[in-house]
Amino acid sequence: MGLAELLEVRPGVTAVIGGGGKTSLLRVLGEELARRGHTVLLCATTRFFPFPGLENLVSPAEETLWTALAERRLVCAGAPVSGTGKLAAPEIPMERLAGLADYVLAEADGSAGRPMKAHAPHEPVIPSLANQTVLVVGASGFGRSIGEAVHRPALYALLAGLPETAAVTPEAEAAVLRAEGLHNRVYVNQAETAEALAEAAALAELLDCPVLAGSLRKGEYRQCSR
Repeated sequence: MGLAELLEVRPGVTAVIGGGGKTSLLRVLGEELARRGHTVLLCATTRFFPFPGLENLVSPAEETLWTALAERRLVCAGAPVSGTGKLAAPEIPMERLAGLADYVLAEADGSAGRPMKAHAPHEPVIPSLANQTVLVVGASGFGRSIGEAVHRPALYALLAGLPETAAVTPEAEAAVLRAEGLHNRVYVNQAETAEALAEAAALAELLDCPVLAGSLRKGEYRQCSR
């Protein structure tokens, strides 16, 4: 079974939020869906770097985007962010984007390269059309201090009821995810060892949503719950 099936990604808009591996998840899902003959648009509602080796369209007109999707099936599009090399949300409204591609996969927040994060009041920017929000957790953060492993550590520590010097545990991560309530399902990336898989399973036991664990790098995935 493919990753898109395991995550139950449906046609329309899917938002991806959280920590380490969001951009990689978008690419893996996009390539998988495109191989099946679907058209897939990768974009952001905030900002991200263009995808190497893919067609990255900067401020495309609808007709240009439609043509690129028909020819290549998998493309990235967005508006330029001056001086950063990044792309922001496309100027084309999400309602129109959802009509141009079979699947729109949107990265809806940033994590500054950290495996875990807490969300500020203005985050994430989830499209109103999104039929699902997948939250990514980087297993490499377990066992490290909140201050080291987390983007917005002070907020994370507050939600977890712990000092920033405390280690990130499945219990702490579950407390933060439950407090925020932003996701429909969780994907634990970087789970490449028995210990990491056990931590993912422990997290799943504490959440009331489907949890998948695995390695985007290795292409290995397993259901943890639900």
